[in-house]
Amino acid sequence: MAMSGSCCTALLAVACLTLFTPAVSMAQDSIDPDTREVNSYVLTEGGLEKFAQATTNLGPVLEQIRGDCDDTDDDGDDVSLDGQAARISGIPAAAAAIESAGMPVREFVVFIWSMIQNGVAAWIVTQPGGELPPGVSMANVDFYRAHEAELQRLAQQVQAGDCENAGNHAEEDYPEDQDHPGEDHYDGEED
Repeated sequence: MAMSGSCCTALLAVACLTLFTPAVSMAQDSIDPDTREVNSYVLTEGGLEKFAQATTNLGPVLEQIRGDCDDTDDDGDDVSLDGQAARISGIPAAAAAIESAGMPVREFVVFIWSMIQNGVAAWIVTQPGGELPPGVSMANVDFYRAHEAELQRLAQQVQAGDCENAGNHAEEDYPEDQDHPGEDHYDGEED
């Protein structure tokens, strides 16, 4: 079923590919509406509880989607909030899993983008001369730092359902040092 691949793409695109998209978007002079929405989203304990439950609920759905992985998913180019939410909503089981946790699908997508954006920002401010990116809330960065281990565990649960990882990696094969994207690969020199 082609839509199953779309959900897998949507979840993975949000959870993985956006590791760098928010950082690029934050550097733009004119901030696009999606970035503005992610910037204004406030990470809270209640939101984290709903997100954690939604991620748990998605577990069996991700296993099902992984079984339906194919190479016919050509509609995964729209990484906008609307596009990602629409693709997830297009799979009734995925939408039901998220919404049964009390979180609308769009908020689930925004939460993930905010989590990733604030994870990147948390890393940036620890670098020599690193400053909080424009539009990013220090309160959200602090929330991310306080919940970093749980947020990473939840992100790995979603990532484990990735079609590209199907059959290639077991959940326990993910490295423990995924704290900060690119940290081990940055040599301090600019391109």
